[in-house]
Amino acid sequence: MPPKPPRRAGAARTQRPSPDGGSAPPAAPRVEVGEADFVVLCDALKVSESVRERAWKTYESLSAADGALACNTKKKETWGVCIFIVAIDLDEVTFTFTELLKSINMSVCTFFQFLKEVDVNMDTVSTKVDSTVSRLKKKYDVLFALYHKFERTCGLIYLEQPSSEISAELSSILVLKNYWITFLLAKGKVLQVEDDLVISFQLLLCVLDYFIKLSPPAMLKEPYKSSVSAVTVNGSARTPRRGQNRSSRTAKQLDTDTKIIEILCKEHDCNLDEVKNVYFTSFIPFLNSASILASNGLPEVEVILKQYDELYVKNKDIDARLFLNHDETLQPDVRACSQLERTPVKNNPDEEINIILPQTPVRAAMNNIQQLIMILNSATDKPSDTLIKYFNNCTVNPKDSILKRVESFGHIFKKKFAEAVGQGWAETGSQRYKLGVRLYYRVMESMLKSEEERLSVQNFSKLLNDNIFHTSLLACALEVVMATYGRNASQSDNTSAETDLSFPWILNVFDLKAFDFYKVIESFIRAEPSLTREMIKHLEHCEHRIMESLAWQSGSPLFDRIKESKEREGQTDQPEPTSTPNMPFQHNHTAADLYLSPVKSPKKKASGPPLSATSPPDAQPAVTPQTQKVQKSTSLSLFYKKVYLLAYRRLHTLFLHLLSEHPELEPLIWTLFQHTLQNEYELMRDRHLDQIMMCSMYGICKVKNVDLQFKMIVSAYKELCNTNQEPPTLSPIPHIPRSPYQFSNSPRRVPAGNNIYISPLKSPYKFSDGFQSPTKMTPRSRILVSIGESFGTYEKFQKINQMMCNSEYQLKRCAEAGAAAPKPLKRLRFDIEGTDEADGSKHLPQESKFQQKLAEMTSTRTRMQKQKLNDGNDTSASEEK
Repeated sequence: MPPKPPRRAGAARTQRPSPDGGSAPPAAPRVEVGEADFVVLCDALKVSESVRERAWKTYESLSAADGALACNTKKKETWGVCIFIVAIDLDEVTFTFTELLKSINMSVCTFFQFLKEVDVNMDTVSTKVDSTVSRLKKKYDVLFALYHKFERTCGLIYLEQPSSEISAELSSILVLKNYWITFLLAKGKVLQVEDDLVISFQLLLCVLDYFIKLSPPAMLKEPYKSSVSAVTVNGSARTPRRGQNRSSRTAKQLDTDTKIIEILCKEHDCNLDEVKNVYFTSFIPFLNSASILASNGLPEVEVILKQYDELYVKNKDIDARLFLNHDETLQPDVRACSQLERTPVKNNPDEEINIILPQTPVRAAMNNIQQLIMILNSATDKPSDTLIKYFNNCTVNPKDSILKRVESFGHIFKKKFAEAVGQGWAETGSQRYKLGVRLYYRVMESMLKSEEERLSVQNFSKLLNDNIFHTSLLACALEVVMATYGRNASQSDNTSAETDLSFPWILNVFDLKAFDFYKVIESFIRAEPSLTREMIKHLEHCEHRIMESLAWQSGSPLFDRIKESKEREGQTDQPEPTSTPNMPFQHNHTAADLYLSPVKSPKKKASGPPLSATSPPDAQPAVTPQTQKVQKSTSLSLFYKKVYLLAYRRLHTLFLHLLSEHPELEPLIWTLFQHTLQNEYELMRDRHLDQIMMCSMYGICKVKNVDLQFKMIVSAYKELCNTNQEPPTLSPIPHIPRSPYQFSNSPRRVPAGNNIYISPLKSPYKFSDGFQSPTKMTPRSRILVSIGESFGTYEKFQKINQMMCNSEYQLKRCAEAGAAAPKPLKRLRFDIEGTDEADGSKHLPQESKFQQKLAEMTSTRTRMQKQKLNDGNDTSASEEK
């Protein structure tokens, strides 16, 4: 059913009864956009006029691209998606995300999946929208995991049917509601990074610990009942002295009553010191500042509901209170849930299928943290005796500089962590930094032992006095710690999820270049065999991000290394010889080779062998009569080999999706792709590797006349596992000032004419040597027709008519003979099925190269003249107004 034309609001909408029973004055008529149900939806969400108009246009574009979206079953959902996209792009969001879901009757998971389908059909999702969706998904994943953990934990703490001595006000259902909303309020006000699963769970344990102590023992199960009873004997937290300051009283009691929090931490494999730190530095200050507690220490329901509602409306995101009601909008889509593995029961096919639930996200995160802590328990916060020996064996002892560097970076890390998470979490940042330092010293020692075995030397003065090496190694150790703690709930299905503290956050903290950081990754993995599989995959993911985009950003030392490599090798075509992608990738380079590889070519002859990693900085090589061999940059060579391997794998995957019927094109596309990376590397500046890949595929297909639209390439690319949704932000189109003339200064050829040109009207006379003389606007051999002057003789017009008739006759004759008509401007049209060019843009075989080029130039020039004419008319009209 086609959409109805715009209509004016009816009388029923404009005539509304006044409060005193009379008729209110009619409102100004408003032009409604779209169908009646679309108008109702917009009114319910209170969207602005600009949002509803643009949303309807977006819906019409989507319907034209995919007719299934216009059907009645998906129409309302499509409207909601369009309103969501436009409202975010225009910064005019007047509704919360939950209100939108309720209005179109969709769940969170279904909405995200439907938005992805819409984006594949037509590329309408901007970077701004994609960022908002990513934030909502991460927050939902964390909230969903935390609520189910909270629900199960409360089931282990509280009795379902407490004794009759407990009043109905303290039933388990009300306890669940009050504690969950209190946690949501604390999370929203204390945490700046709300998608941090571990910190959020530690905060949840603090909420449970506080309110378990305030609960009657008759409500609790063991061992919490005994612990609370013991606290009551020693001095109950529920019977405070009158007149005593609440904050000081609470801090004093909590300082001695640690049994509950110890039980909770042991039950959930949490670090006790970390949770206690969160308790004192973040949770207790929140309680004292929020003013949500009654005289008995329990939260007042009305107060916390009001404060959370204000927070929810301000953030315009998910109403997490609905988890308590198991609201359908917050339930996951079981069909799309990849975490459920179905295993049939053996020898009994009639029984139901067992559903084996995997490890929960919270449990998986806690296990990874526990494993990391166990690895680092034996390590120290300072260099070991073995490291001290290595330091003493150096020509220049690096101990003092290493200790100073670790101390200064500690202050920087603590400050940046508090800025990202919240000022109350500075001590948490210090704890994580200590773990990173332990891992840093541990891996450094392992690396030096490996180098000693490989080179049979103990003097590593040059390497250990390299500032970039130490900064990279410390950053890599901290990245492992941060990734272990920052494991997002959505990562349980092996999908990458980024938070505000995820890579490359650590590079910004230490002001470290991505190309320098990449040099230490592989050696770090080799030197620490206790790394979990998840951490190894995370570091590999960091390396891929560096190779695909981060190393190619402006200011990266990679471009300097490439230029220096070309200078050393005498302006060769490539910084690295062509590699064979199907050969196994093997090398024996270490971090020392990469950080100490040459960066400048030797300018003198008669030099000795190159300095090794163990040579002192002031060592003087022996002079030999031979010319020193030109050294290649090991770091650059290895980087290019890895980039080639990554690029070919992605290209091959995309090629199988789109061009499996044209296997002969793959080597051509790869050759162009590799040539661009080798010789035209400036094209990669501030770009993504996948952009060059898609352009290479499209360019070869156009040259080889293979019908492949760029839209199809983009759609197939979005289905790949390595898809990167970043299109840079569009720049505003500059305003081009209007020319004082309506036409261009040069004569314009009439497309259908024969030697007929139109020139702009200029001053009919010019001064030449002090005298006025007629201005010649066209060559003598061509006819001049100027408005405002004499029209000329009859013979001139007769000749013009004859020429026009001849040109029409020639065109008709050419058409009958099968010749090509004048070619319009070639342009890309991604939305037309079957071709990327305008009709008639393909050349006929009879045309010569000169004719083809001439037709294209003529068409382009004509379009430019029309555009300038239109711009001039529009500007003139606006000036008259």
